[in-house]
Amino acid sequence: MVTLLNTLPGGGPSTAGTTRDGDKVHGTPAGPSGPPRPEVGWGFTHTQYSADDGSGTAVGRVERLLAGDGGLPQDQALMGWGADNPEPVKGRYDFGAMDRRIDFIRRSGGTPVVTLCCSPDWMKGGRPGAGNTDWSRAALETAPTPDHYQDFADLAATVARRYPDVRHFVVWNEFKGFWNDARHRWDYEGYTRMYNLVYRALKKVDKDVMVGGPYLVMDSLDPRDPNASDALKGPWGAVDRRVLDAFRYWNAHRVGADFVVVDGSSYTNDDELLPDEFAATAKFTAVGDWVGRQTHGLPLWWAEYYVEPADGKGERTGWSEAHRLAVHAAGLIAMAEGGASSGFYWNPEEARGTDCPGCLWTPTDRAGGGRELPMYALLSRFGEAFGPGTRYETVSVAPDDVPNVRVLADRERVLVVNTLGRTISARVDGKRFDLHAYEVKWLDR
Repeated sequence: MVTLLNTLPGGGPSTAGTTRDGDKVHGTPAGPSGPPRPEVGWGFTHTQYSADDGSGTAVGRVERLLAGDGGLPQDQALMGWGADNPEPVKGRYDFGAMDRRIDFIRRSGGTPVVTLCCSPDWMKGGRPGAGNTDWSRAALETAPTPDHYQDFADLAATVARRYPDVRHFVVWNEFKGFWNDARHRWDYEGYTRMYNLVYRALKKVDKDVMVGGPYLVMDSLDPRDPNASDALKGPWGAVDRRVLDAFRYWNAHRVGADFVVVDGSSYTNDDELLPDEFAATAKFTAVGDWVGRQTHGLPLWWAEYYVEPADGKGERTGWSEAHRLAVHAAGLIAMAEGGASSGFYWNPEEARGTDCPGCLWTPTDRAGGGRELPMYALLSRFGEAFGPGTRYETVSVAPDDVPNVRVLADRERVLVVNTLGRTISARVDGKRFDLHAYEVKWLDR
């Protein structure tokens, strides 16, 4: 028998609205149907290239695809990953690209989420001015200087006023720029100070908006590494103790949080899948259990999650799509078993005209694009089946089949994953059936 955990009740409302131009609201955004909930369900993050741009036919096709599935939660960064510098000069704003992304989320019926990262150049020692924006990776990896933490909080408040239908905000991304070289640890004091300023600024705009952090990467190491923690480890490795120190500090000194956000991969920093790609996903469950104990049950989000190591070029092309889907499904199951109620798939859409492994839809630069791909089918089905408020149930698995399958079930359906690259016969929930190599199968109960 496999016993699965229950998640918290509730869900994030999907609301609609219009954007603002300057300080004037063009129309009144539709208000939420009730108080916002801290959980929004399982969705995806927009990256540099996404379905808001390209052929009108293809863009419309993705909008209908998303809306037809009830609208998936969609996350967009404040600066970078498709959004321009929002405040190139202090007090002068440029939200054109951000408006386009938020409008796309609205049209496709999704719940909008904004990750408040990254910051304009002048907040981190650079030159002001739209033409001088530094878009290098180093610039996006740089945090505001302490004397500009309040400026960043003020910018966050401006964003909240501009998009009143955005009810969920994540503060910063992966502690970017908050590493302390001198102490060889995270500057968790600096991040927490900035987080608290942003939290207060957002709640001053609207006390009902949902705010979460710290969006730490739960890096895992070889258990023999001197930085490996004894507090959170398993066959998959051991989480870096410096990450846990940073989490504990934020958790002890935050002025508030409506949900908690983490990020991580099932593999170690050395790209090792311990003991294999499926068993390694148990890390997500272990992290969720640990975070839940620290935060006394705050709703848990995975802002990013990865199960397939990248090669030297940063590409993930080594697995077949069936293999990729099976491991990803196992990862989703593990996150749910760890108490997560929301998670965001980092959509790896590439430059125009380029198909990519694991993408959610075909590129939208052509009229025939914007068509559903297998990863979208898995993510949308999982989100529909196991959204916030799901009460998971025990499901029987034949003893001989336990090592070969992963399962997740509620009253109505069972998700079954074959972890082997060959056809097997399995008995799950009292039913005997065949599973093809790496098959992901849904059963009605």
